[in-house]
Amino acid sequence: MQKNWYRLDTAALIFPAIARRDWSNGFRLSMTLTEEVDPAILQKAAEEMRPRFPSFFVGLHKGFFWYYLEESSQSAAVQPDFAYPLTFMSRRELRNSCLRILHYKNRIAVEFFHALTDGHGGSVFLCSLTARYLELRYGLEIPKNDMVRSLAETPEAEELEDSFLKHAAPAAASRREAKSYHLHGEREGGGYRHLTTGVVDTQALLDLAHRHGVSVTAFLSAVMAQSIIGMQDMKRRKKRQRPVKITVPVDLRRLFGSRTLRNFSLVLNIGADPRFGEYTLEELCRLVWHRLSAEATRQNMAGMIAANVLPQQLTALRLAPLFLKDLVMDLVYRQIGEGGGSLCISNLGRVELPEPMGSLVKRLEFIIGPQRSYPNNCSVVSFGEKTCINMIRNIRESELERRFFSTLVELGLPVDIETNDR
Repeated sequence: MQKNWYRLDTAALIFPAIARRDWSNGFRLSMTLTEEVDPAILQKAAEEMRPRFPSFFVGLHKGFFWYYLEESSQSAAVQPDFAYPLTFMSRRELRNSCLRILHYKNRIAVEFFHALTDGHGGSVFLCSLTARYLELRYGLEIPKNDMVRSLAETPEAEELEDSFLKHAAPAAASRREAKSYHLHGEREGGGYRHLTTGVVDTQALLDLAHRHGVSVTAFLSAVMAQSIIGMQDMKRRKKRQRPVKITVPVDLRRLFGSRTLRNFSLVLNIGADPRFGEYTLEELCRLVWHRLSAEATRQNMAGMIAANVLPQQLTALRLAPLFLKDLVMDLVYRQIGEGGGSLCISNLGRVELPEPMGSLVKRLEFIIGPQRSYPNNCSVVSFGEKTCINMIRNIRESELERRFFSTLVELGLPVDIETNDR
């Protein structure tokens, strides 16, 4: 029987090329329920997801010219959660499946290789999976919305499209920008990742951001930039310092009206140059907010899309063998891929779940892994009255978390801290 296959979307092309023995670009979404998970029922729910979400049940394969995703012949094996979040996905594992469905006590988690989808697509998958699990477990009928899709429906063509190709501008925006300051530290052995979660009241966080006249994403980015600037001050004289910029992913679906479940986001690097003078938190908030507002426009993002799409259309690149494309993309990534940012803050925003599902879910979490060239990352998601701010690192030093969360507390926002530290 012939298997379905999919081209990698425009954003996904880079991820297989830059993966390393000890690093693969992935992220994790999880829901904590009010009762312990039944693995057998979760397995049944996972198997029922395949017809509705075919582009998720795939493995990564290598062709002569490009990588591609092919329908997996194996069932969606549900497994107990193990080790620490986002353990390395090897090439062998990715050939069989680009996602993991995990359970631990009351928690259902899915880990995604980023070539598969982005945070929005992953959220739709997890919410739909958990909804089906709860329907099977309790005999419920959960209303469907944008986050919880009906498994009785066939996938829409738009859900499977590469929306980058559809919305690229005729001309490309420049990729040039100054290199940012990167944190460093003593790497943990065995790929271990420290995870620190700060749980805050959603309304209190929103009120604090509004008191500074900005959105939650801009406020947290400003606090993070201030923390990193303080750390750079301890290590370098002002004239030798580099800009500190926070990488902020922008969900392009809101700008272009796309319904794709594949990757459709791009990042902006927003921050300040400490060599030009001291910045108060209020000044950083205004700077980040105005830059985000000015740059996250339909026109500017279309130009950034074109910078990724237009090179694919060059005949020389299209006809180059995959090993040569890998070398070129790896070189480009090392030059500009992560150089423009100091750390990423990815905020999924507030997730709304229909009842009675919402009453059976205690918490939602979102975790992105460390990048290849810098060791810390941060991700945020809100559900109900709680917002989870997850900070992950693959180094031993915890100074950044201490500074960041201490600042929130000093500003009057109580933070409950949780950690997986051994």
